[in-house]
Amino acid sequence: MIRHRAIVVLVALAVRGAAEEKVDLVAIHRIKAEALESGKVMDHLFYLTDVHGPRLTASPGFEAAASWAVGRLQGWGIDARTEAWGSFGRSWTLDRYAARMVAPTRATLAGVPRAWSSGTNGAVTADVVFAPVFMPWQDTERQDPAKVAERISRYIDAQRGKLHGKIVLIEPRRELTLPTEAAARRFDEAELQRLSAAQDPYPTPKIEWPVTSLPEDPRERTRLLERMPLEVSEGYWLAQTRAWDPLWTFLRDEAVVGVLAADQRGAGGIAFAEEAGLWRSGSPVPPPLVVLEPEPYARLVRLLEHQIPVTVQLDVEVAFPEEDRPATNLIAEIPGGRRKQEVVMLGAHLDSWHGGTGATDNAAGCAVAMEAMRILKSLALPLDRTVRLALWSGEEQGLFGSRAYVKEHFGDPVTMALKPEHARLAGYFNVDNGTGRIRGVYLQGNDMVRPIFEAWLAPFRDLGASTLTIRDTDGTDHLSFDAVGLPGFQFVQDPVDYGTRTHHSDLDVYDHIQAADLMQASAILASFVYNAANRPEMLPRKPLPKPLPPRKDAASTRN
Repeated sequence: MIRHRAIVVLVALAVRGAAEEKVDLVAIHRIKAEALESGKVMDHLFYLTDVHGPRLTASPGFEAAASWAVGRLQGWGIDARTEAWGSFGRSWTLDRYAARMVAPTRATLAGVPRAWSSGTNGAVTADVVFAPVFMPWQDTERQDPAKVAERISRYIDAQRGKLHGKIVLIEPRRELTLPTEAAARRFDEAELQRLSAAQDPYPTPKIEWPVTSLPEDPRERTRLLERMPLEVSEGYWLAQTRAWDPLWTFLRDEAVVGVLAADQRGAGGIAFAEEAGLWRSGSPVPPPLVVLEPEPYARLVRLLEHQIPVTVQLDVEVAFPEEDRPATNLIAEIPGGRRKQEVVMLGAHLDSWHGGTGATDNAAGCAVAMEAMRILKSLALPLDRTVRLALWSGEEQGLFGSRAYVKEHFGDPVTMALKPEHARLAGYFNVDNGTGRIRGVYLQGNDMVRPIFEAWLAPFRDLGASTLTIRDTDGTDHLSFDAVGLPGFQFVQDPVDYGTRTHHSDLDVYDHIQAADLMQASAILASFVYNAANRPEMLPRKPLPKPLPPRKDAASTRN
C-alpha cells in the first residue's frame, strides 16, 4: 500500500511539473513566424554546401566554410570566432578524380577516392587483378582487430611479389539485393510509439579499457558498444584501424598503381568513401584508394572471373597541405542578461566527408543552428542566460572537437575532475541526423526533463513534434556533454534517405535536403534555446558519471 501511494505521488508530481512549466507563447509564436515565413536556413545551407563543401576536418574547405560562417554570424551582430582545440593530423584535399576501363571495352568508373590516400601523379594505365583481403563469409572477422591483423598478415605472405604495377580489386564481389522498401521514409505513428517506449533493461557490462576486441555474441557486442564511454570505445576503433596499417605499407612497397574497393550499403549507384584511420600523423599513406559504385566494381570482378583481362586508366590528384595541422571549432555568443554567467549551448558538426558536399551530414544541422541564432538575434528576444553556438570539427573521426571543448571548459570524462564552468551550463542541444524534420527528443536517460520538454514541444505538436523517448542515441556531439554529466540532447528526426543513400556518400548534396524540414527544425531549436535561456532554473541533471578505472596501459587512444 505504501509503495502504491509513492507511485501515485510521483505521477502527480510529474503531471504538476508539466502543468507548471511556463512557456512564453507570444515569444514562441514570433519564433515560429520568423522561421516558417521569413526563414533563411536554405540560404545558409547553400553557402555551406554548393560554395564551401565538402568540409573535411583540417582541410582548406573546412577552413573556408568556418571563415564564411564567422563572417555571416558577425554580420548579424553576433560575436563569432574560431577556437583551436589541438592538433588533428593530416590535412588533405581531393583535386581531381577520373577512372575508366579501357579494355576489354571502354567505360567510365564512377567512384570517390578515400580520404588521406595518395594520388597517381597524372593518368596511369595498368592491368587489374582481383585479390580481395576478405571474402563475404569472413565478414565477422572484420570486427576483431586481432583477426584482421592475422588475415592481413596471411594476405601479405600470399600476395608478395604478385601485385607490382597492378591495380588491385581489394574487396569481394557482393550481390546487390533487390530493394523492396522505399529508400526514403518518415516515421509513422506506430514507429514513434515504439520509440517512446523504454528498452528492456540489461546490466551494464564490465569494462576494462582500452577495449581492443569485442565479444563473439552479436547481442553482447551491441550492448558493450552502447554502454562503453567514448574514451573506452575509442581504443577499440583505433585498434581496428591500426590493424590495417601493415596492408597499406605492403601495397606501397609493392608499387601498386591503385586500389579499387566497393561498398554495398544502399541500393547501388552510390559510392560511400570515408577513410581508415589514415588522418593520424605518421600512419602509412596508401596508394590511390578508390571506392567505386558497386555496379562498375562488380563488372570488373565478373570479367576477371571469366578470365578476361581488364585494363583501367586511373587519374587521381590530391594534396597534403600539412602533416600535423591544428584543428578548430567555431564558437559564437549572444550575451545574456541577469544570468549571463550561465550558458545554454546549441550546436552541430561542421566537418564532413568529401564524396558529396556534406549536406545532410551535417550542413543541415549547422544551417539550422545558425538560423536559430539569427532568429533569436533578429527578434531581439530577451535572454537571461548567454546563448553559445558551437560548430564542431573532427566529429567524423571521433567527436574530437566537442570532446576537446568539453574537457577544456567543463571537465575530464576519465577522472571526472570538473571545471567551474560545469556548474554554469544549463544544457546543450545538438542537431545531426540528416534532413528529417524534428519529431521529438532523445532524453538520454534523463527522465527528469520529460515534463519540461513536453511543455516546450506542445506548440509544435501540429508540426509533428511530440515524441519523447528515454532512450540514448549515439554517434554525435551531445555525447561529449553527457559523458561529464551535463544535460546534452539530440533530437529525434525523420530518417528520410539519410541511412540508405546520403550518409557519407557522394549523394550527400544540397538536392537531398527537405527545406520544410529544416525550417521546422529551426523553429524548434530556437524555441528550446529560448526556453532554456529564460527558465528560472537550469535543466535537471543526472547523477555524475563515476571516474573510469585505471587503464591497463598508458598508450594514447587518439594519435
